[in-house]
Amino acid sequence: MSTSKKAVDILNKDDQIVITGAGGFIGGSLARYFSEQGFTNLRAVDKKPLVEWYQRIPGVESLSLDLSHRDNCRRAAEGAVEVYNLAADMGGMGFIENFRVECLRSILINTHMLEAAYQAGAERYLFSSSACAYNIQLQQDPNVRALKETDAYPAFPERGYGWEKLMSEIFCQEYYAERGMKTFIPRFHNVYGPHGTWDGGREKAPAALSRKVISAVDNGDLQIEIWGDGSQTRSFMYIADCVLGIDQIMHCDDLVATPINLGSSELISINDLVTMIEEIAEVELTRNYKLDAPRGVAGRNSDNTMIKQVLDWEPDIPLRQGMQNTYTWIEQQYQDRKAGKRTVS
Repeated sequence: MSTSKKAVDILNKDDQIVITGAGGFIGGSLARYFSEQGFTNLRAVDKKPLVEWYQRIPGVESLSLDLSHRDNCRRAAEGAVEVYNLAADMGGMGFIENFRVECLRSILINTHMLEAAYQAGAERYLFSSSACAYNIQLQQDPNVRALKETDAYPAFPERGYGWEKLMSEIFCQEYYAERGMKTFIPRFHNVYGPHGTWDGGREKAPAALSRKVISAVDNGDLQIEIWGDGSQTRSFMYIADCVLGIDQIMHCDDLVATPINLGSSELISINDLVTMIEEIAEVELTRNYKLDAPRGVAGRNSDNTMIKQVLDWEPDIPLRQGMQNTYTWIEQQYQDRKAGKRTVS
């Protein structure tokens, strides 16, 4: 077990921290996390126009740049001490299965950002990988064995998004092996929480199902459509655990160039997740199963043996607690949209 460290233990408060994808859910939450710890030289970058960012953090330099272009990556990385690359075209299973080319093109972002960070003299670089990098042949049963870091090989990841993540991991490992730049590679497992996408086709199951329940209650049509037969299982990590895990992984030298799971090990079926949301909403809905909809692998869970050994920590915010917070936030977003106010989409 290593001694767990964070940015506040290593960096000066005025060191340049760059966060890409910061107009989105995880990146925006990470920018808020560092701002609240007193870091004063934060640069947030996202290709969305600034008015469409999910969160704008006061005092944070915010740049609208498409990081699939090399020159924009150079601008983003200027003066960087640390770079957190969370920029990618991605979304829930519907997006991942239907827009594979867009997912694959995210490799341009990591390729250019790695080189730009290296040229800028950055000391540490984090790439947000995904559990989609794991061999899908190990995920064909809802009663899945939790995935260990070694289960990414022999390689058979999800088409598009998974292959991009796995190849970008290799880029990170080789930049350390050949050039000595410290890179860090958390594999995210289904992050959810307030300030995330909840509508429009890119949202993940916790947000999509919460929205459907809220809409059913509001419309008085007490039915819900569920993709697949509802038996598929997942673990879901609350956003507060995610940003804390990112910080600890980035500042653990035992994890340089080493992929590691960052996810909850609390497994739940989609049917049971619906039941949980119904209980939060105090409603019971008729379930309609859309069997031809994208459903992803049958089961996926995070084996947290490694992260507990190395950091003496793992994501542990209970799903029920996180879903209560998430449902309340989405319900307010839903009402704000009805009232004509601007919302996160």
